Amino acid sequence: MWDYTDKVMDHFTNPRNVGKIDDYDGIGEVGSLACGDALTLTFKLDNKGRITDAKFQTFGCASAIASSSVLTEIIKGMTIEEAEKVTNQQIADKLGGLPEQKMHCSVMGQEALEAAIAYYRNKGKTAPHKEGKIVCTCFGVTDLEIRRVIQENDLTTVEQVTNFCKAGGGCGGCHGEIEHILQDVQGKKNNQQTPVTAVRHKKLSNIQKIQLIQETIREQIRPVIRSHGGDLELVDVEGSKVIVALRGMCASCKMADVTMKDLVQAKLREFVTEDLVVEEQKDTAQL
Repeated sequence: MWDYTDKVMDHFTNPRNVGKIDDYDGIGEVGSLACGDALTLTFKLDNKGRITDAKFQTFGCASAIASSSVLTEIIKGMTIEEAEKVTNQQIADKLGGLPEQKMHCSVMGQEALEAAIAYYRNKGKTAPHKEGKIVCTCFGVTDLEIRRVIQENDLTTVEQVTNFCKAGGGCGGCHGEIEHILQDVQGKKNNQQTPVTAVRHKKLSNIQKIQLIQETIREQIRPVIRSHGGDLELVDVEGSKVIVALRGMCASCKMADVTMKDLVQAKLREFVTEDLVVEEQKDTAQL
């Protein structure tokens, strides 16, 4: 289990300001169900230009829900100018801290707030497409987003970048480019640093690997699949191959292959080890 603070658990089990403001002045929608986390933030201003109400709808883990909940408390009473200065670190600090692997949840909250403010400033116009070049195609993260989390959080490794914005948490093909961005932002060559592929994850014993796979399925993957009327069962682990079976509505879904690659495999590579390959067992009863 993740080492959550009492404040995180409080906001997770008793989230504040859940819902959506119908006549909102600002709305921000970030994330996607495909990668397991999605957040919609809405706020309402009073006649003095202060945020009088803020609500959220989050689909994700305990950290995502807690980060969204505490964010609404932080911004209530703020002006737009004050709210746009809120950082992901403030969100994490207000919760008494987050596990490093969960810091991307606080970043998602900051991005939703920025999107909602942009909506308000643009008078309800659709937000423009992301600026910059897509570096991580698995999660749609741009070079500018990566530079930002590195600068604001003083990150020094690819693994930290993945923890904060998910870039590099899928196929791993962008690790080299992320490393170049790190070196550029930090203004130095990390000649003595262990190669990126070696520091992506610590070496795990078979028991540790299986335990981490089970934990990731329980906390990161199963809630997403169950929301669609299905379930996921871990069948076996053979080296780097993870055999799973979809149950319920997801077992016969035409998007099962996408779910396996973009959700199950991506999450296991993000939280366990990057060399894992997921295979679906269609019908274990016949094997």
